Amino acid sequence: MQRPDWLPNYLPELDGVRGLAILGVVLYHCHPRLQGLPNWPVKIYGEWFNFGVYQGSLWGWSGVVLFFFLSGFLITANLITTREQPKYFHNFHARRALRIWPLYLLLLGFVYLHADWFVGGSTWNAVRHAPWLAYLFCVQNLFPLNLPPAIGPTWALAIEEQYYFVWAPAVRWLKRPWMLALALVPALVIPPWLRSSHPHWLTPTHTLIHLDGIALGSLLAIGFYTLKLSRQIWLKIGLAAFAIGFVAAMTVAGGTALLDSALALGFGGAVLSLIASTGARSPIHAALRRGPLAFYGRISYGVYMAHIAVFIYFGWVDLALDRYGVAGSVAIVAIRLAASTAVAAALWYGFESQVLKLKKYF
Repeated sequence: MQRPDWLPNYLPELDGVRGLAILGVVLYHCHPRLQGLPNWPVKIYGEWFNFGVYQGSLWGWSGVVLFFFLSGFLITANLITTREQPKYFHNFHARRALRIWPLYLLLLGFVYLHADWFVGGSTWNAVRHAPWLAYLFCVQNLFPLNLPPAIGPTWALAIEEQYYFVWAPAVRWLKRPWMLALALVPALVIPPWLRSSHPHWLTPTHTLIHLDGIALGSLLAIGFYTLKLSRQIWLKIGLAAFAIGFVAAMTVAGGTALLDSALALGFGGAVLSLIASTGARSPIHAALRRGPLAFYGRISYGVYMAHIAVFIYFGWVDLALDRYGVAGSVAIVAIRLAASTAVAAALWYGFESQVLKLKKYF
């Protein structure tokens, strides 16, 4: 398994893709405020549908599917590259800890130290009744816990931590590419089956129903390091997957247990197309490589972790602007986005980027 010669170590377009994903998530959590905005009727397959900002924001949740795919591809590629090196597990988990845990712990501390604002009641009571073991082992998504809304976004973080706890040893010990690919089959098949059967013991954020996106990203990384295909062939595969995935999401998979899988395939095709054409001089590539989208990609982790807490903190703004109707709601969304951006940028430049300098030791 070897990295293709044409594939650079850094893919700048993926920064912009992260930016699109995080903006989608933020808009999704603002969608009640976007009702009443103008929309436009569009005829598809003989039926009329309304499209507008509000309708688009309702799909913002799929940004998490895109994040999962990107994570699966990039981290699996890194695991494959380093799996023969000494201190494989030590280095991997140290680097993951530096990327994930400082901001995660900072969020937990901030929320519980200001429990009167984010949890309700005194800090002592909030700390005493908090599910600290679930937070520590990143399993808060597996149980019907009454988490403070500001910590709600950590469910996706928990899924990734659980996945890599199992996947990192698999990449190390399963030497044959077909073994790794075979190990991913359950992660691709079980989630849609569970989503369709609705077992009573599953929470909506349970790991077993959200694995297909991250597993598909891992499968693409294995393919890149195994199949000796040209960039042109990968580009054609990506464009085909993009078309098939999104056509399926808009038709046969829409509203079914296969929707997440179809979206993962469509997003995967789009990402694969960008990877195969990285460096191209097109408006799309330029917009993703630099500018606002790339900036949001850099600070995306901070935006994701902090934006609900920011919304709650600025709840008084909502109350002040509610009386202005749709215009007030649009202003609220703009203030939420600006505040979340400012907080995440401060966290990135003043905290995250400084901590990440320690990665050079691992």
